[in-house]
Amino acid sequence: MKAILTALAVLQVFVTGAVAGEMPIAYGDNPAVGRYYNIRGFRMYCEVYGKGGPLLMIHGNHGSIKSFAPNIPYFAARYKVIVADSRAQGKSTDPGPTLTFERMADDEAALLDALHVRAAYVIGWSDGGIVALRLAMRHPDKVIKLAATGANLWPDASAFAPGVWEADQKHYETNQHTVWTTAKQRNDWKLFMLDWTQPHISLASLHSIRCPALVICGDHDLISIEHTMQIFRSLPRGALWVVPCSGHATLHEHAAEFNRVVDEFFSQPFGNRR
Repeated sequence: MKAILTALAVLQVFVTGAVAGEMPIAYGDNPAVGRYYNIRGFRMYCEVYGKGGPLLMIHGNHGSIKSFAPNIPYFAARYKVIVADSRAQGKSTDPGPTLTFERMADDEAALLDALHVRAAYVIGWSDGGIVALRLAMRHPDKVIKLAATGANLWPDASAFAPGVWEADQKHYETNQHTVWTTAKQRNDWKLFMLDWTQPHISLASLHSIRCPALVICGDHDLISIEHTMQIFRSLPRGALWVVPCSGHATLHEHAAEFNRVVDEFFSQPFGNRR
């Protein structure tokens, strides 16, 4: 499955310190800043770091706040970083039987309201990139600029690198009639089915995104370069970055460059494409 990655699993235990010699910050498990918000029928866990313009970070499938451990310190020196565990992931539980990207985008908009943030810059990775696009479509006044890395628009082989969709199809066919016996198993299947059945975003509908949007993929990403280029070409104010020598985890494999390029995109003026 595209978002259940070895790199992401490793980063579930990744911690970092802002200054050598200090106690490391346990991103995603930091009682000094962590707080729950009652958001649209569930308790959403959120951490906030830094000062400046608000920056919302949205992780991928089976991820959490910890997914952004290599990126938070850089951006927290320049922005007010808002990062939360999405519905049914990390510390944010969700009792519902299914998930949708539209519901998750509305969750992020409601979180910004709860934090009294009118609009934010947005970084989304993988499923978080899909949520970022949906957020810009459904709540355009909430997004100043966005950067989406490793996002796809529809659930079929044409969006993915060879073999990725086929592996998901095998997983689905093997397990579609399984009766899951634990809450974790049921939740894992719910997250799998999110990506197996969704999203359903047309290229034409991307024309409604009016904010500047940087679309990113690795040159050997799980999402095909061709699909990423389709997204870029459909955005009225789009920019494209194919990261050399990178897989799906662009923001981890090339963290320093990712942080710098996205920061420059956010901070520099961006005109309309011709």
